[in-house]
Amino acid sequence: MSETRHDDELPVKVVDRRWWVQQGQAADAVGTNADEEAGRPGKPTFVEELERQLAEKDRQLAEVLAKYREASREFDDARARLRKDIAKEIERGRRTLLVELLDVVDNLDRAVEAARGASGAEGLLQGVDLVRRQFLAKLEGFGVTRLDPLGEPFDHVRHEAVTAVPTAEASQDGLVVGVLAPGYLVGDEVLRPAQVAVTRLAGE
Repeated sequence: MSETRHDDELPVKVVDRRWWVQQGQAADAVGTNADEEAGRPGKPTFVEELERQLAEKDRQLAEVLAKYREASREFDDARARLRKDIAKEIERGRRTLLVELLDVVDNLDRAVEAARGASGAEGLLQGVDLVRRQFLAKLEGFGVTRLDPLGEPFDHVRHEAVTAVPTAEASQDGLVVGVLAPGYLVGDEVLRPAQVAVTRLAGE
């Protein structure tokens, strides 16, 4: 049995008339025509929507990163200020303590001077002087140095003039001729100025 082929038979075209299929075909046709008119290949609608969402996420991420960097910078600045304030408070407390300890050194100095003028007090003098030296050594460990400006020109930063001694010689004017209480430095800063007697040219 043989099959007979007729070349003049027309091809059969089936049209799907379901409404959702027709709407989808119309939308695809519109999108394709628009892309073709613009000279670019057609791009599915869902791809464009994904690209739009991706661009929006990128924008949001950039905003979050900018806010994070700003918050991080503010935190670093606040931490630096806090450290500086704490260091200042520690130094202020340290200086206050050292100034209080200087009163003890002054009393030891007075005890040594009193023992030197008393007879039979050699043992007491040696003991008190030993304590005084140990105390000064401890202060030096904290960066405290003693000022004994006897014979030096008066320095209003390091010295406090508590009395004036008249002099007739111009070359002696403004010299420290007596130290009532020594001064002290902590580092290069004055912890306590020395209380001194200063010469002043007679007639001034």
